[in-house]
Amino acid sequence: MTTEEKTIRDANDPIDLKMIIDAFRGIIMHYGMWFGEASHQLGVEKALELEEEVWNASMKNQMTRLGKTIGFPVKDGIPEALIDMSGEARQDLIQSLAINWLANDGIWFQAVEKKFGMFDAKRCNDTCWSRFSPFEAARIKRMLSLPENGGIPALKKALGFRMYAAINEQAIEDLDENAIMFKMVDCRVQAARKRKNMDDYPCKSGGVVEYTRFAQAIDPRIKTECVGCPPDPHPDEWFCAWKFFIPSP
Repeated sequence: MTTEEKTIRDANDPIDLKMIIDAFRGIIMHYGMWFGEASHQLGVEKALELEEEVWNASMKNQMTRLGKTIGFPVKDGIPEALIDMSGEARQDLIQSLAINWLANDGIWFQAVEKKFGMFDAKRCNDTCWSRFSPFEAARIKRMLSLPENGGIPALKKALGFRMYAAINEQAIEDLDENAIMFKMVDCRVQAARKRKNMDDYPCKSGGVVEYTRFAQAIDPRIKTECVGCPPDPHPDEWFCAWKFFIPSP
C-alpha cells in the first residue's frame, strides 16, 4: 500500500498522535456547531435546554469510554483522579482552565485583528459574548440550583462562579435590596497591558453585551448600567464597574 492509499486505520507515529489531539478538536468544534445551529433554528432558550441534556448524556459516555480505552478509573462520568484531588489542587486546576479559556479568547481576537483589523475583531468578539454569556449564566444557574427570577441575590452568587472569578479580582457593593455595584478590581488582560505601558483595551462594547446578557439570563428583570469601562476613564481602584438593578414597579 502506498502512502497515498493509507487511511486512518494505517496511521502511526507521529500522525496517530496528531490525530488523537485533532479528534478532541473535532469533538469541541462539532459540539459548538450543533449548539450554534440549534440556537439559530430553535432559539437560544431552547438550545440551552437541549445543551444541558446533551452534555449530561455525552460527557458521561465520553469519559467512561476514554477511561476504558486509556486505562483510568471513572466514577459517575468523572475521572477518579479528579475526585481524589485535594481542594487546593482542584482550585489550581480551575484557575489553569480559566486562564486557558481566556488565552484562547485572546488568540482568536488577535488572529482576526491581524488579518482583518480591529473593527472586525471587536465585531466578532461582541457577537461571541452575546452567545457565551447566556450559556455561562445558564450553566452556573443549574450548577448552583438558582431559582427562576432569583433577582439580585441570585446574580450575586452567579457572578462569583464565572470563569473570570477564578483569575480576576472582583468586588460587589450592595446599593439596596434590588441593586448592586459590581467592580472588576483587577483584570488579567488590562493589568498585563498596564505592565507593558499600553493603553487600556477598549472593551466597553463587549462588556455591555457580556454583562447585560449574563444578568438577563439569571433573571430577565435585571437591568445593566455601565458605570465605567475602557475607553472610559476609571480610578485606580477598578478597571470597569457595572450597576445591576431591578426597576421599581
